[in-house]
Amino acid sequence: MDARPTKLAIIGAGAVGTAVAYASLIRGVARTIALMDINTAKVTAEVLDMSHGLEFVPRADVIGDDDVAVCADADVVVFTAGAKQKPGQSRLELAEATVGLTKKIMPGVLEVAPNAVYIMVTNPVDLVTYAALKFSGLPNSQVFGSGTVLDSSRLRWLIAQHCDVAVQNVHAYIVGEHGDSEIPLWSSATIGGVPLTHWKPLPGGEPIDAAARDRIHHEVVHAAYKIIEGKGATNNAIGLATARIVEAVLNDEHRVLPVSTVAAGYEGLDDVCLSLPTVVDRAGAQTRLEMPMSDDELAGLMKSAETLRGMQAKFGL
Repeated sequence: MDARPTKLAIIGAGAVGTAVAYASLIRGVARTIALMDINTAKVTAEVLDMSHGLEFVPRADVIGDDDVAVCADADVVVFTAGAKQKPGQSRLELAEATVGLTKKIMPGVLEVAPNAVYIMVTNPVDLVTYAALKFSGLPNSQVFGSGTVLDSSRLRWLIAQHCDVAVQNVHAYIVGEHGDSEIPLWSSATIGGVPLTHWKPLPGGEPIDAAARDRIHHEVVHAAYKIIEGKGATNNAIGLATARIVEAVLNDEHRVLPVSTVAAGYEGLDDVCLSLPTVVDRAGAQTRLEMPMSDDELAGLMKSAETLRGMQAKFGL
C-alpha cells in the first residue's frame, strides 16, 4: 500500500457530483478532492463552500476548475457528468446525449489520469459504463459503474424496517440492471446470519412473506421516482454510496459490492455491463462472486441482461 497522498477527481459538479465530494470530505476518503465542471462559476462556488468547512473534517484540500488538468494524477475518477434532460426528451434520447458526452470528456481525463480507477455514476449507468470501457480501451477492472450499490442499500433498509433490525445486520443484493429490470436475490439474503427464507418475525413483527417481498421489490425499483418527484434529484444516498466505493478502492479493502462490470466468464452475460457482487480493491473491480441463485432469479438476471443488450445495440455499442 503506497503512503503517498490520495486524490479523488469528480467530473461534474451537479447535485450528485457535489454530494460525492461532500460525503468523501466528511468520511476523510482522500487527501485531495478535485471537482471538474464546464460551469466555471458553479464549480468555483462549490469548492469555496466546501473549503469553508475544512476545519471540521479530516485533513483535506478541495480544488476545482473547468479545465481537465485539475484531475491530473488522480487515483480515482468518479464520473457524474450527464446531459441535462430537455423538456419532452425521452430517457433514451437523454441516454444518447450522455453517452456522447462521455465519449467527448473521456480522452482528456485519460490523458491526465491514465492510471486512475474510473467509477461511472451517470445514468443509465450500465450503458454509460459499457460505453466508457469501449471508448477508453482500459481493462474491465479499471472502469466500472456504481451499479446496484444504492439499490442494494435501499433493499437492505426496507428489509431492516420491515423486520425491525439494524440495516447493518441485513445482507441482501440487487443484481442486474440499475433500473426497472433489476432482481433482488431473496434466496441468498440473510439477517444476522439467518437466511431470510427462514426468518421468524420478532415479537409483534410481521413475517417477510411473498407479499412483503413483492412490495419491497416494487419500492426499491420505484424509490428514485418518488424522490425526484419531491426534490428534483436523488443525490445524498448516491453520494454516500459512491464515497463508500471510492474508499474500498483507495484503502484496498477487498470489499464485496454489487458494482456494474462486464460479466466476463458468465455464460449469457459476457458482453454486457450489469451488477453482480464483486470484490473491489486498489486495482478496481476484480473478481465477481459466483452467487447461488434460484431458477427464477437466474431467469430474471438473464432477462435483465437482454434488456441491457437491447439498449447497447440501439447505441451501436
